[in-house]
Amino acid sequence: MYTPSQFPPTSVSVDLNALGHNLAHVRRLAPRSEVLAVVKANAYGHGALELTRTLQQLAVHRFGVATVDEGIVLRQAGIHDPILVMGPTVPAQFPDLIAHRLTPVLYRSDMVQAFAAAVPPKAAPYSVHVKIETGMGRLGVHPPEMPDLAAMPAFRATLRLEGLMTHLADADNTKTTHTETQLTEFQQTLDTLRQGGLSCPLIHAANSAGIIQYPASLYTLVRPGIMLYGYHTLSNETPAPELRPILTWKATIAHLHNIQAGDSVSYNRTFIAARRSKIAVLPVGYADGYNRLLSNRGMVLIGGRRVPVVGRVCMDMTMVDVTDVPGVHIGQEAILIGQQGQERLTAADLAAWQQTIPYEVLCAIGQRVPRHYLPLRSDNEKSSPKP
Repeated sequence: MYTPSQFPPTSVSVDLNALGHNLAHVRRLAPRSEVLAVVKANAYGHGALELTRTLQQLAVHRFGVATVDEGIVLRQAGIHDPILVMGPTVPAQFPDLIAHRLTPVLYRSDMVQAFAAAVPPKAAPYSVHVKIETGMGRLGVHPPEMPDLAAMPAFRATLRLEGLMTHLADADNTKTTHTETQLTEFQQTLDTLRQGGLSCPLIHAANSAGIIQYPASLYTLVRPGIMLYGYHTLSNETPAPELRPILTWKATIAHLHNIQAGDSVSYNRTFIAARRSKIAVLPVGYADGYNRLLSNRGMVLIGGRRVPVVGRVCMDMTMVDVTDVPGVHIGQEAILIGQQGQERLTAADLAAWQQTIPYEVLCAIGQRVPRHYLPLRSDNEKSSPKP
């Protein structure tokens, strides 16, 4: 059996106590809502299984994934709590979904019929959630169609309508009009269904931005994702909780060499030295998720200082200019995301240099980068509310 190296050249550490801190902010903002933690995309690159187990210790007992396969991985690892598959599914996946007791999100009447037909009698009534389209423009039943869908015979026998949900498209924008319209339409749809006699225990609309900015989106369930991991995409003008990024990404200097003025670094000679320079080679590249767009643009921390990425980021290596760092040496630690001394780099910084969002930066960190977890303190566990 393969045993990973004890001294990987690049690695990620995840602070599970910072996760607890961020979860506490969710609960302060939504004290009357149950938490469904979104752990899709390998918990946004942090490690879905490890974070799911930690969140269970912190009294979270509902989880959201994007695909059936993501849910199966958690089930096979012994996660027995409800798992909501929030992404699109097709009838060919229904047997696996049912076999592993995953909860689907349904978003068309024909899908309701097809899923009900796939449920064996011994599994009925099978809990499902239905998504209502209020302005995201992706998946969902349009509000005028909801009364007829909720009245389908499948919900009187085979299926149990456990949840009704919508997805906010613009909750991190300073302009609130679209989100307010979405929430109004969602509430009107709920009112219509209740007037028709429908009772549904789980109602949810709030993602991370909704939790922070829209109290009207806080129904019986909230779906924090990025804020659990220490980030948000709200503007600087919007008051936001003090979240703690839970991930640190580091590499070790593998090589140092000097170049002269006029010498180049890396492919296509996109960096030409203007002075005699000392170049450090880091054993991390775009195959690890350190994006090629960071070429001649990104920064890393070495010796408590920001130093620039020079030349093209390669598949497996990145070069940085350490000319102004005193005492730099092979084996010294470089921080790609995290804090060193008084300096800090976040996934938001890398996102700005790449003209993207922190989600993409975190999700892109490759599987060959080992993850290590700083354990949860016992006082953190004790301070968590019990289910």
